[in-house]
Amino acid sequence: MTDIAPTLSAPPPIRLTELMRCGPTQAPVTSALLVLNGLVFALMLLAGAGLWHTPNGVQLAWGANFGPATQDGQWWRLFTALFIHFGVLHLALNMGALWDVGRLVERVYGRSRFALLYLGSGLLGNLVSLVLHGNQAVSGGASGAIFSLYGALLVFLWRERQQLDPGEFRWLFGGASAFSLLMLGMGWMVPGIDNAAHGGGLVAGALWGSLLARPWTAHSAQPRRGPWAAALVLAVGSAALWVYLPEPSYRFGEELKARAAIQRFLREDQRISQRWGSLLDTGRREGLSFDQLAGQIDTDVTAVYEKSFAQLMAADPGSAAPSAPTLEALQTYATQRVQASRDLAQGLRARDPVKIRGALERAQKPPASQAAQP
Repeated sequence: MTDIAPTLSAPPPIRLTELMRCGPTQAPVTSALLVLNGLVFALMLLAGAGLWHTPNGVQLAWGANFGPATQDGQWWRLFTALFIHFGVLHLALNMGALWDVGRLVERVYGRSRFALLYLGSGLLGNLVSLVLHGNQAVSGGASGAIFSLYGALLVFLWRERQQLDPGEFRWLFGGASAFSLLMLGMGWMVPGIDNAAHGGGLVAGALWGSLLARPWTAHSAQPRRGPWAAALVLAVGSAALWVYLPEPSYRFGEELKARAAIQRFLREDQRISQRWGSLLDTGRREGLSFDQLAGQIDTDVTAVYEKSFAQLMAADPGSAAPSAPTLEALQTYATQRVQASRDLAQGLRARDPVKIRGALERAQKPPASQAAQP
């Protein structure tokens, strides 16, 4: 009688196709991200955004990533930019990709790890974007975080390749690799695509995927040095990006103050110009003396102009700020208006018709609102 030793059969290969077909309830984090992105876009439409294309100012107001604003203490933009899109086509493409890859990655990594992967990689991708062209572009969108899901998926597929159906592994790994490379290549050729966030998200996703690795089945290899190495690279890489952040060309907070000062001056200039004309008409009708009329001009025109001029001069957003040319033009205009009002008052007191005529001619020049716009 011979003894037959028991043999352990290899587990059947795992198929991931069914996980890719799951419904919203089986991938709640992915579903929540889809809803949140759609809701933000709908609210932006109600706030004046365009359906097909939106000027950068709308995205900037809603939290897009932009060096002069983000680096002016508004670091939360690295997060909010993940939910800002520049039109319905931009949103649809990103949400389609998120739904396609997000369900599978959420199922294989788990809900909490998936959420950490998505947000952590998205933040890092936006930081890469800020380093490479933070002063030149207003950026936003979920694509950087979506690229991170492909990076994490590639790590998972490679780690579990021995347990996967060979044909399915080749299809998924090859498809994810080809899609990532194709989209990165397109980003190099098509202007307006934030390839820095895409590439940064892809690399960050691979690192986060290694860091958050967990055994998929009892037959999975236990991750050992991979998570520690990924954590080290993430820490060093994030620190390096922070160190090499370029200084913004201007501070967005100072730009907003300059715009507000310009608007105040334009309103005040319109009011003073009307007052200037009414003073001269009133003086003629009521027979005011030259000294009385000069006193009213000092009080109602010159003093007010000097105050507005001081506020305008206090605004200093920097020469690279968008409002700088308008601000400079208005400062020159304000100087001329103050001097004209002073000359008019002096001419009236001195009974000097030449000085009075010259001051009036300068006072009749087009108002600043026509000479320069912010």
